[in-house]
Amino acid sequence: MDEKATLVIKNISNLITMRGPNRPRKKEEMSEIGLIKNGIIAASKDKIIYVGNGELPKDIEIAQDAKIINAQGKTVTPGLIDSHTHLVHGGSREYELFKKLEGKSYLDILNSGGGIYDTVESTKKASFEELLKKAEKSLNRMLSYGVTTVEAKNGYGLDDFNTELKQLEVIKELNRIHPVDLVPTFLGAHAVPKKYEDDVDKFVDILITEMIPYVSEKNLAKFCDVFCEKGVFSVDQSRKILSAAKERGLFLKIHADEIEPLGGAELAAELGCVSADHLVGASDEGLKKMAQNNVIATLLPTTTFFLQSEKYAKARKMIELGIPIALSTDYNPGSSPTENLQLVMTFGALKLHMNPREIITSVTINAACALKLEDKIGSLEVAKKADMAIFDVPNIEYLIYHFGVNHTQTVIKNGEVYDMTSVS
Repeated sequence: MDEKATLVIKNISNLITMRGPNRPRKKEEMSEIGLIKNGIIAASKDKIIYVGNGELPKDIEIAQDAKIINAQGKTVTPGLIDSHTHLVHGGSREYELFKKLEGKSYLDILNSGGGIYDTVESTKKASFEELLKKAEKSLNRMLSYGVTTVEAKNGYGLDDFNTELKQLEVIKELNRIHPVDLVPTFLGAHAVPKKYEDDVDKFVDILITEMIPYVSEKNLAKFCDVFCEKGVFSVDQSRKILSAAKERGLFLKIHADEIEPLGGAELAAELGCVSADHLVGASDEGLKKMAQNNVIATLLPTTTFFLQSEKYAKARKMIELGIPIALSTDYNPGSSPTENLQLVMTFGALKLHMNPREIITSVTINAACALKLEDKIGSLEVAKKADMAIFDVPNIEYLIYHFGVNHTQTVIKNGEVYDMTSVS
């Protein structure tokens, strides 16, 4: 073999490869995690060159300065993927916690001028450098939890397009300077600006004729997203926005039926969205259509938890229907202020009733598919990127069971090794 191994992880007690087809896993496939006992994996710079058990084949030469890691008693997985976040924003909204405790709903707070509108003002006032520093701190936390790829949305400028562009430029710069890879999503339709509350269609036209064409032309986003919900954007308005984005070459996502069964799941199926996210209120008919059209369900249980709702997305029904599931933090300042994807995994078990194998599938290969990166990341296979996480746990079940702590020992990103044992 011409390539020398620059990294070898050996004696892996549980090597979870997620080997298999580069497509979303569904139904029973979600429990097929490619587990190898006494595993070994080798990478040459940023690419995997061998995955197996026991010793390396004799034809693989180890570079003189190679990094050798003994993972006895550890569990190794593909680098985790957080496929739905609102990473870049100004300020925080801890004051809302007490309003929630008093029984105020998300829409109550929004309609009173709080919620996202508070974050919009904070984001407008923040400089590029301030937004960069704040988001970089969150990315460092995500990396410490074993996350190597993150989807990041704008959406806190609304009618102030310069603020939306500022967020996208921050995402672009972070992708350049930070180890974690970022996938940008344009979420101009995150909420209705106050000045357009009486003429939402006018704002929709601005999105379609001005914002989306510019974002596409400047290659500032891979996806376009819409918050399709009662009191935000209707199904018809969402259809217009997403259709315009599709014509401009953007892939589609949708905040669908988070609170009420408005028809977002059905729209996701109709337009061929890569994923529909939230889905707590999705109708059975909408879920069936998603299954028929291979739309990934990105579920966000910490959001439901933080909003103090007892109604969670119907993950078991989705799996039975054949909908592939991804899990994500929905990191944002209002409804899910956490960067901890390991905690989301525990909530996937306790609140969504998913088994540990389904859960690891949902934060690796299925999350990669939700970002259309399944040919590069999401599983540990030859020629894929050397993105891995080493957890100081005996098995994947323990990682999910022992919650509220960070089990990450080491993260490998593009073949580079990051020791997380000293990260708090």
